[in-house]
Amino acid sequence: MTDIAMIEAARGRLSGHARRTPLLSSSFLDDIAGRRIFVKPECLQQTGSFKFRGAWSAISYLPADIPAVIIMPADAPRIKIENTRAYGAEVVLYDRASEDRDEIGRQLSSERGLTLIKPFDEPLVIAGQGTAGLEIAEQASEEGITQASVLVPTGGGGFISGISLALEARAPGFTVHPCEPEGFDDVTRSLASGTIQKNATQSGSLCDAIVTPQPGTITFPIMSRLCGPGIVVTEDEALHAVALAFNRLKIVVEPGGAVALAAALFHGESLGETVIAVCSGGNIDPDVFRLALDRFAA
Repeated sequence: MTDIAMIEAARGRLSGHARRTPLLSSSFLDDIAGRRIFVKPECLQQTGSFKFRGAWSAISYLPADIPAVIIMPADAPRIKIENTRAYGAEVVLYDRASEDRDEIGRQLSSERGLTLIKPFDEPLVIAGQGTAGLEIAEQASEEGITQASVLVPTGGGGFISGISLALEARAPGFTVHPCEPEGFDDVTRSLASGTIQKNATQSGSLCDAIVTPQPGTITFPIMSRLCGPGIVVTEDEALHAVALAFNRLKIVVEPGGAVALAAALFHGESLGETVIAVCSGGNIDPDVFRLALDRFAA
């Protein structure tokens, strides 16, 4: 199981490869939320997403000359698919609604003799994601923050699990909350019920980046032990957060990556005076970006 030693080791392997993303703030966002808001923009990370941290943590254990085969949903934003191919990987597309990604991965790894790395339910991936939590703890300390609500966009739970483990060790005064889009709130429902809950559908959300069938078998116990209640936002709130992030912070965030900022801005009633919202990715199709900016013009 992932622990703080694994997270620190992952930071060593990521040194010189991952970016140390900043903490950003805006008085305009503070006024909307009615509290201090800091934003951790993982949209500025390599590949435009927090996922680089976990992926590098895991693949750095493997030989450098291995082929890369990436299994991606067919309805993922075009820019994500094209960029993945541009890095030299083979992309295998699947239908979220009718095909099982894990089964496709098991089949390909068996047929081709490949090492299967799961996107979130994998200790080395969780350790890599936890490096963002180490940065949050250090940057918050620099700001004099000892207590805060940390909001994290959540799909299967690898990112929030890593962050929660890091903060448990380095910033125990912080409370971490998963944030999800309406209709795909399996983690929120799972935490409330104490048992793993599934989403009724696997597609149909602009927040595609964090749409997964259910929490992982490794991540759910970590979230159950360390996380506070989940926060669910509407698709319109996520789009509004995309527009505000661009207009007020000058960063580009995809809808799924903006759900934590949306939660901080529009659902902060039960949160403390200081909120740190992670923006997990910025790989947004141009037409969706235009939709957000047109609908929520400054």
